[in-house]
Amino acid sequence: MTAERVRTLSAAGFGTHDPGYISRRSPIFGTHGIVSTSQPLATHAGLSILMQGGNAADAAVAAAAALNVTEPCSTGIGGDAFALFYEAATGHVTALNASGRAPAALTIDLVEEQGLNRNGRLPQRHALTVTVPGACSGWAGLLERHGTMQLRDVLAPAIRIAEEGFPVGPIAAYLWDHGARGELQSNPGGQELLIDGRAPRMGERFRNPTLARTFRTVAEGGPDAYYHGPIAQKIAETVQAAGGVLTAEDLAQHHADWVEPISTVYRGVRIWECPPNGQGLAALLALNILDLEPLPPARSVERLHLQIEAMRLAFADTNWYVADPEFAPAPVAGLLSRQYAAERRKLVQSGRATVDLQRGAPVTGSETVYLCAVDEQGNGCSFIVSNYNGFGTGLVPQGCGFSLQNRGFSFVLDPNHPNALAPLKRPYHTIIPAMATRADGSLLCPFGVMGGFMQPQGHMQVMVNLLDDGLDPQSALNQPRFCVNSPTVYAEEGLPIDELSKLGHTMKVLNGYDRASSIGFGRGQMIVRQADGSLCAGSDPRGDGCAMGW
Repeated sequence: MTAERVRTLSAAGFGTHDPGYISRRSPIFGTHGIVSTSQPLATHAGLSILMQGGNAADAAVAAAAALNVTEPCSTGIGGDAFALFYEAATGHVTALNASGRAPAALTIDLVEEQGLNRNGRLPQRHALTVTVPGACSGWAGLLERHGTMQLRDVLAPAIRIAEEGFPVGPIAAYLWDHGARGELQSNPGGQELLIDGRAPRMGERFRNPTLARTFRTVAEGGPDAYYHGPIAQKIAETVQAAGGVLTAEDLAQHHADWVEPISTVYRGVRIWECPPNGQGLAALLALNILDLEPLPPARSVERLHLQIEAMRLAFADTNWYVADPEFAPAPVAGLLSRQYAAERRKLVQSGRATVDLQRGAPVTGSETVYLCAVDEQGNGCSFIVSNYNGFGTGLVPQGCGFSLQNRGFSFVLDPNHPNALAPLKRPYHTIIPAMATRADGSLLCPFGVMGGFMQPQGHMQVMVNLLDDGLDPQSALNQPRFCVNSPTVYAEEGLPIDELSKLGHTMKVLNGYDRASSIGFGRGQMIVRQADGSLCAGSDPRGDGCAMGW
């Protein structure tokens, strides 16, 4: 898309609305504010905060807490969080890393001594995969720097929903059932997230009074009430009883960090991501390759081939370079240079797939929920919180009402790898919020697509839909997607599967959000702030959620 096309889109709205192949959802418009999440009650919780005078940061934390209640299989205060915030008064984008570190006692030698090396990784849901949960510090940190309301006020809607109960949505019920099997059902505390030992069914009312009690404790005492005292002690005891090494001291030493966001320019629009240890770098690397030339037509085999190969190249780099920057800083400036993008583009062959792409050498210079909010002043918040796999480890500290993440599964056990397991180190992180700003520095949109390694692929695909094809936010989210899971490429119906197969891509068609195959195409949200200050939003039809504005 030319710079002129971007200016036209920004000033006059979008091109034609394309309902896509999967839904007939229309975009949502508003003037005072919009919140978009994967659960309607969470969207309402955030919107209610905006209507009380709160801003986008306040609304985001309220929605995140409500999602812990309504979709605990995917997210919660036992997981990690990342955020990007656009401050309208200054035009600055800030990035918050609220991911936790490995326990001080967790080493590769310990894993080897216990015979737990599983093809270079820890067992997926073992208690040793529990890293310090960072979400609570993220909620509090976001409010402290950018919010206008107190933590007790923004947690009030989630507390009410947890105490009164709510009917479970259809996709949440499916994910709940999938994630509840095994560890959650066998864990004593896990019964707090079940009904008679099973997941709640679609439409069945579920209450979580123990989570409400945890939220009240945090509302009154702030993050110290979580990382010190009884809650921290219960977390540590639960992990250690299951064979882990997390201690109360590990929790007490935790802190979230404000970091410099990374970005690139695509079609005249600056796309922002959090830096490593998050994988947002992958989306920027792929967009840099695509930005070198005009794209072929939408859904054409030529466009899909180029996008798939660009993602393969991006993952070849990020699978090596993304790690805790305190231990292994990535050469971000070199990786994001146009010169490097041009060199990587030469590896893409027009008539043949390449599945064994290797990382380059630049010049040095899940389960998850994603939500976003934009307020009347033009502040925007892009926020993501995750347990990693469904319910994470399935370990639930008794009396607390939330499960603990298994984010340590992302470490590798090769001591020479940048992402090697080490004490007090943050792992490669899949969860990534994103933001886009115009050339003049004004907010275009917070956006994101949840779902493990689908996330940077979703970011790239919805940005292409928005900026190259001129679609509105809902249409951009509706379009069929692919997911590179080398060597296989999973795809939704509506894409040129046979033609891509002829190029050498190993294609597999999945219908929508197919958790049975452990592959999802993500559930995204997007809110565009138009040139006149009005708002337009979408929420992914692959989820239960919605966008609401006023």
